[in-house]
Amino acid sequence: MSSREDGRDTVREFRDAVNMNPGELDKWLASDDSKAAGWRKGRGESVGHESGRRIVDLLRKRTNQFTERDLAHMRKVIGYVRRHMAQRPAGDVRNTRWRFSLMNWGHDPMKAPLPAVGGPSRKAQQRHRAAERSSGRNRR
Repeated sequence: MSSREDGRDTVREFRDAVNMNPGELDKWLASDDSKAAGWRKGRGESVGHESGRRIVDLLRKRTNQFTERDLAHMRKVIGYVRRHMAQRPAGDVRNTRWRFSLMNWGHDPMKAPLPAVGGPSRKAQQRHRAAERSSGRNRR
């Protein structure tokens, strides 16, 4: 696989993993719940909160502007989101540190589920569902 294809795959998986838009994520990162969630290297900002600020910048960039460093951070985000989604706690997760930590990384688990690795993207799934609904209407 070429590095160009690898970059496209990384961007696609990143956009699937990050289901918050830049405005939503910016607003979330300003909240007290966001600032309280996550692991800190020292007394400063949590690792996830710092990543969230970087994710906002990435979401505002055009695809042709991504650097190798950007792609590396995207892969880090994809890995984090996938690992933590696999550790979903039982019960209502609405007000949990688990959810808040994921949201710092740009993924709100209360939204649509994370697509399977190597499967169709979130956008492709949405297009497919829309096509099914429209063809169902045409049959009536």
